Amino acid sequence: MNILMLSWRDIKNPRAGGAEYVTFELLKRFAAVGHSCTWFTSSFPSSRTEKIEDVTIIRRGDKHSVYYKAYRYLQRNNYDLVIDQINTIPFFTPLFYKGKKMAFIHQLCEQIWFYEMPFPLSWIGYISEKIYIRWYRNLPTVVVSASTRKNLASYGFRHIFVMQNAIDTMPLSILPHKKKNSFVFVGRLKKSKQVEDAIKAFSLLSIPSTLHIIGRGDIAYERYLRSISPPSVQFHGYLPMNERNALVSSAEAILVTSVKEGWGLIVSEANALGTPAIVYNVDGLRDAVVDGKTGLVVRRNTPVELSNAMTSFLSNKKLKQTLSENALEHSKTFNWDTSAAEVLHFIEKVMV
Repeated sequence: MNILMLSWRDIKNPRAGGAEYVTFELLKRFAAVGHSCTWFTSSFPSSRTEKIEDVTIIRRGDKHSVYYKAYRYLQRNNYDLVIDQINTIPFFTPLFYKGKKMAFIHQLCEQIWFYEMPFPLSWIGYISEKIYIRWYRNLPTVVVSASTRKNLASYGFRHIFVMQNAIDTMPLSILPHKKKNSFVFVGRLKKSKQVEDAIKAFSLLSIPSTLHIIGRGDIAYERYLRSISPPSVQFHGYLPMNERNALVSSAEAILVTSVKEGWGLIVSEANALGTPAIVYNVDGLRDAVVDGKTGLVVRRNTPVELSNAMTSFLSNKKLKQTLSENALEHSKTFNWDTSAAEVLHFIEKVMV
């Protein structure tokens, strides 16, 4: 089968995140079993075309013009299947491509527009999404969580497959040593991640603790985060994977306070390092955490409620041990080979 994946970034893009990671893990496995896989995406200072693990990557245009470049590319090339990946802005293939196609949706933006875009662009994006997403409702669609499936069902999507996300982080064989009363936050420092909520919750703790923040992001936002942080909040910036994993494994829990996620891949990666998560009750995160078993999902998404959950966690030695053990064991159920095979089986049914 000759497959084309359309997405705005590829695995080597400096701004690549969880969506690009998932995409590459799937495509390279499709290619490994004999399918021809091409990934059309935007350019950055790199080669315009290259092959990585039998996946051909074609880079054209920037983050804005890549959509038009993809349209022009599909005017000259045909594929057995085109996968239109929607990550904020779609490629609008239902409007012009006549061949077989499907959608790959990690999450809908919805309220994220109001965190990441200024007025009136935020409202334009919010309303536009409600319009253009309906153009895809008759396409077979792959999503990464039950929460996204529920979102799409409300728009009339009928043929939805929920793939099991997986991780590349090898689960530890035993629980690592934990630094007492230590927390970690990992991710891009951007407003929709609500990093300030994690800092405010941490500041409310009466138990002396440490919060490690790993990641970079918007300069002005990071400056603000530093201005509201007590000395016990340590900013590490970007860390190589081995250093990041070492710090995450030594923390007693990871905090995730996003407005919403497709899945919350960092939760599963932390679990593989024996670190449970304390998270907001939002799409993606409520899917990645088994509340009370592999981590804690707060009842109300506020710094006060998050701080209360952190206090309960720190004060209960048995709870910490149980959540850590369960999180590590749960991470062993994630497998990319199995996930890719299930998605490919869905694709093969679509192609009939």
